Amino acid sequence: MVFTLLALFLLPVAARAALFAYDNGPRSWRDADWSSSRTLPAAADYTPARVLVMNGQTGGWKGTVAVHSWIVLKREGARSWTRYDVVGWGNPVRTNGWAPDGLWYGNKPTVLVDISGAQATALIPRVEDAVKRYQFANAGDYRVWPGPNSNTFVATVLRAVPELGVTMPPNAIGRDYRPYPYLGLSDSGTGIEASLWGVLGMKMGWVEGIEVNVLGLVAGVDLRRPAVKLPGFGRIGLEAAVARAASPGATPR
Repeated sequence: MVFTLLALFLLPVAARAALFAYDNGPRSWRDADWSSSRTLPAAADYTPARVLVMNGQTGGWKGTVAVHSWIVLKREGARSWTRYDVVGWGNPVRTNGWAPDGLWYGNKPTVLVDISGAQATALIPRVEDAVKRYQFANAGDYRVWPGPNSNTFVATVLRAVPELGVTMPPNAIGRDYRPYPYLGLSDSGTGIEASLWGVLGMKMGWVEGIEVNVLGLVAGVDLRRPAVKLPGFGRIGLEAAVARAASPGATPR
């Protein structure tokens, strides 16, 4: 058991930390680039409704094990995007604090899900309702570990709208946080989950695959899109995102 824990949890984190130590990325938010990654088109140039879930590697030593996640949406015909994040200062839930496809600590965002057209139109009211009902929206509610944090926020929305059909990556620390022990359906509704406050747990499901959570670090395998899941590195295997291609080259508004 000790060898298994070492191989699955500690060694990947140590390897990721070593890579971070030799990386030339920014060491603080002041040094980082937060501008648009120019992944999304200007909202005025894209008529259909659209919903995206995105994340980016965070900065500082948190970046060795964690990503930051957010939600972007646009109603049909809207001339601007709306972005929802949770952050650790002031009132946690922020609207349009950054460009919808902005770099996070200089890191290009990854798209986890991208739904457009009539399906997005149907889902947007439910997404917005889940954002409004987020229970940890008061100043002082945010905690880096084990949560509630930015990943807890996005995971809460995904639970409320399982039709989005995606699971958050294993390095989305805080995604499994709940303020109570939990035994029941997994977030997607396609499997089962047992969790002690997001600090210790297991999941088995078609969307989630097989996952083991130890102190918020997740290891496992993805069966739907074959891959292994390792702390710090996330998924290693076939692309997980279900995103359809975004229009590159235009700065979003």
